[in-house]
Amino acid sequence: MQVKLKIGIALTLLSLTSCSGVSNLSEMGHPPRMTKTSDPTLAPDYRPVTMPMPPTQAPPTEVGSLWRPGSRAFFKDQRASQVGDLLTIKVEVADNADVTNDTSASGSGSEDFGIPSLLGFKGKGLSHITSADALNTSSSSANAASGTIRRIDAVTLTLGGTITQVLPNGNFVVVARQEVRINGELRQIMVSGVVRPQDISEDNVVTHDRIAEARISYGGRGQLSHLQEPRYGQEVLDNVLPF
Repeated sequence: MQVKLKIGIALTLLSLTSCSGVSNLSEMGHPPRMTKTSDPTLAPDYRPVTMPMPPTQAPPTEVGSLWRPGSRAFFKDQRASQVGDLLTIKVEVADNADVTNDTSASGSGSEDFGIPSLLGFKGKGLSHITSADALNTSSSSANAASGTIRRIDAVTLTLGGTITQVLPNGNFVVVARQEVRINGELRQIMVSGVVRPQDISEDNVVTHDRIAEARISYGGRGQLSHLQEPRYGQEVLDNVLPF
């Protein structure tokens, strides 16, 4: 019985460390491997974006006109406009939050209840019922609380992205990924969202505040990140132990 229990514990520990543990062991002795360049639409977690769209209408054609329907200038527009075109995405997040909340509440109350007479009777035998202070209660309460929230977020990034989808109303779905490896630490950056064509500037740049449904991820892995993460056993105990 004890042998089976030990085998079960060993298999459990191996299953817990099979994914991340094997990955960390495979990278011992050399920097973390960078992801190969690939089509972002082939990623397992990629899903085409569906947004509410108005009914499509064919642009009117003008016979003999030099103006092409849908064009914004007489000259060719160098900005990204088709699937596969590249554009630059700038992320400048500077959020500050400072919230202070103080509350204070107090209250008190008292009640006196008596029966001078009961059904016309009043005497010593009913003194314990008909006395003026047959019921006397009092209560008081007090509550005070204070809280402070302070948060400072600052992220500044510039990376190139690709149009992966053109929606029926002309908006673009863009995906940008970048990896930087420095001294055994791999930094991974990912930005995705929906962009209007008119929000792309003349130099083919779009800022993060012009991206709808924006998803910005900045993280990494490597020696420093591994040291900052808790052990697998500690994570299991933190999630299982009720105290």
